[in-house]
Amino acid sequence: MDHSSSTIESTTSAALAGAAQAAASGDAAAGAFAELAAMLAEIEAGYIGPDRRMHTPQDRAAGRYLVANALQHGFQFWFEADPKRPVFHRWLSQTKKLLGDNPDAVYYGAITDPAGTYRIRGNIQGAAYTSFCVETGAQEGHLSKGVISTLNDTEFDVAPDGSFEIIASPEPQSRNWLRLEPGAGSITTRHYWEWERSAAADPTLHVPLWIEPVENPGPAAPMDDAAVAAGIHRVINFVRGATIDFPDLPPEVMPAWVSREVNRFSGSEPGESNTEIGYAAKDIDYRQTVYELDADQALVMRGRFPRCRFANVVLWNHRLQTPPYRYRRVSLNRRQVRYERDGSFQIVVAHRDPGVPNWIDPAGVRSGMIFWRFLLPEEEVPPIEAKVVNVGTLG
Repeated sequence: MDHSSSTIESTTSAALAGAAQAAASGDAAAGAFAELAAMLAEIEAGYIGPDRRMHTPQDRAAGRYLVANALQHGFQFWFEADPKRPVFHRWLSQTKKLLGDNPDAVYYGAITDPAGTYRIRGNIQGAAYTSFCVETGAQEGHLSKGVISTLNDTEFDVAPDGSFEIIASPEPQSRNWLRLEPGAGSITTRHYWEWERSAAADPTLHVPLWIEPVENPGPAAPMDDAAVAAGIHRVINFVRGATIDFPDLPPEVMPAWVSREVNRFSGSEPGESNTEIGYAAKDIDYRQTVYELDADQALVMRGRFPRCRFANVVLWNHRLQTPPYRYRRVSLNRRQVRYERDGSFQIVVAHRDPGVPNWIDPAGVRSGMIFWRFLLPEEEVPPIEAKVVNVGTLG
């Protein structure tokens, strides 16, 4: 055992002993914190390593960065979650990355009771696309297992000033209805902008968004020992779901839009639905592949954008996190792309500036994922051709 592993084991043992001693007092929250410490030790021993494609120090650092982000989100989103009094929390930012973040988008989520009735008010804030998805299985900190219903801005009324009001409930409404049903644990929102700058990196961007029960439940009680313990258990469920229990699916069971070949893109089956994928949307067409590039290689992607509401391409590591994008271009939307004379595009992924337009920078990460999204496409998405070349041949 190396010194690093010995230090981790010693620290974990001390933490567990201290928490167990506190739990002996009868405080449920102390026992929950002991379970949290044990789970972190389990993640270090069973998740951070070659079984999850973490072979290098950089890979392992990315895994631990994911754990830190999952803890951050778990405490923000799940610790005080109250379905009777939901609040929209922002999911992702340039310093919190989970489950496929996007520099051109802002996402929010709220925990709901499947039997509840809620009024949602807000403003689209100039977004190219706004939608609400009801997630199934996203209860008590667990990740979503699929989508129950989706409502985008073509399906609810938006006032001239951008404001709107939606009712989320099990009972049908005459207009602007977001359907809840048994198993509906949360609502996820999507807001996309095609700006020259990355919307998610803009510190001034705020989407006005409120959710409240139609029937006033009254004020919440202070967090007592049982409530703190329950909150910690929800955080544990979320962090486990994003790490140890996150499905590592074989290629043959992945959706058709996930390529089976490295540095190549496949198509998507006509009419294929994303409703059985957590935190996806049925009105978005996706494409994904794994890239592998040496320092002197570049991946050249050529194609055309279909007529659609929004489109972009983004890089992730194998933990579904973007490279730092505040001072680096790790994605491109249609407005940011420079086009060929015939309207097509050439986009280049390379570890150094290739000297041509439309460069996406993976920040030195040799292997990761390339993810395309096309929102509300009005026609079939044209194929994306990809070819690996020597970066020195470009420019």
